[in-house]
Amino acid sequence: MKALILSGGKGTRLRPLTYTGAKQLVPVANKPILWYGIESIVKAGITEIGIIISPETGEEIRKKTDKGKHLGANITYIVQEEPLGLAHAVKVAQPFLGNDPFIMYLGDNLIQDDLNLFLDKFKNKHLDGLILLRSVPNPTAFGVAEVDEKGRVLKLVEKPKHPPSNLALVGVYFFSTGIHEAIENIQPSARGELEITDAIQKLIDSEKIVESVQLNGWWLDTGKKDDLLEANRIILDTNLTIDKAGNIDQCSKISGRVNIKKSSKIINSTIRGPVMIGENCHIENCFIGPYTSIGDQCTLIDADIEHSVLLEGAQVLKIHQRIVDSLIGQRAKLEMAPQRPKALRFMVGDDSHIELV
Repeated sequence: MKALILSGGKGTRLRPLTYTGAKQLVPVANKPILWYGIESIVKAGITEIGIIISPETGEEIRKKTDKGKHLGANITYIVQEEPLGLAHAVKVAQPFLGNDPFIMYLGDNLIQDDLNLFLDKFKNKHLDGLILLRSVPNPTAFGVAEVDEKGRVLKLVEKPKHPPSNLALVGVYFFSTGIHEAIENIQPSARGELEITDAIQKLIDSEKIVESVQLNGWWLDTGKKDDLLEANRIILDTNLTIDKAGNIDQCSKISGRVNIKKSSKIINSTIRGPVMIGENCHIENCFIGPYTSIGDQCTLIDADIEHSVLLEGAQVLKIHQRIVDSLIGQRAKLEMAPQRPKALRFMVGDDSHIELV
């Protein structure tokens, strides 16, 4: 059994951050989104992992994730020259996948459920395909499945105007080698892509066995700012361990579940968890509120912030109003100009310098 993680794409919904970086490397609780998927796959006992990368962001992903030894994986990188669809990515990866069944995992998705539960069903029932589903309020925005009472998949439609159900395809799939033949027999969709939904439908039409499982836990597609902040909130709620290894002075007050890495300095500040603070940070005269993740080498002075994510090297200096629901990019700098607005809400790209007036 192998795994294929899709980590290409342009990340248009997270711009401007993704003008200068891969969306799958944006951190949730100070860990790249991509790594959560790798860890979940490794936990299921699969270590041979292929990662689909694009020419634009592939080198950054290679550099950050390397061969995956620190995550327990053996990673092979596969370049998809153009974003021509999920099924096209499988086609490009066929030399790596060979004659092995595989998991396909979209690199910007996070799920709570243990993959072993689904993998066992896929293997024990000798399925040609197994898809994960979740009921959603807006099925027109997703690939949607129609299933029978036993969970067997009858029909799939990509972003339908008139959905046959409210069951959306989660970005995790299990396939036998039969998916390769199915992909060879489909045509590009109206948007010019080889759709994985069309390939799965081809399996169904060929009387192959494709079943579904509905998720019990949460599923997060982190492609938008608010989704990423929600993922950060949930991960901090469920996975954060208390560790106050940093240098915390006697004037500071730390409450709740807080993780502060060593070499970070906390001076005359209040931190109310769940909060994660990376290495070599300087935080002085600040209030850091719940559900905030602060990356390595960040500087915050005279600032109040909560329910936000700061990437590595960000600076927030003398902002006299509370910052909430914000995603602040690498090395971005926010500082207060003489006049102050009444409310602040940001999505700031890498290398930015903003003065507030």
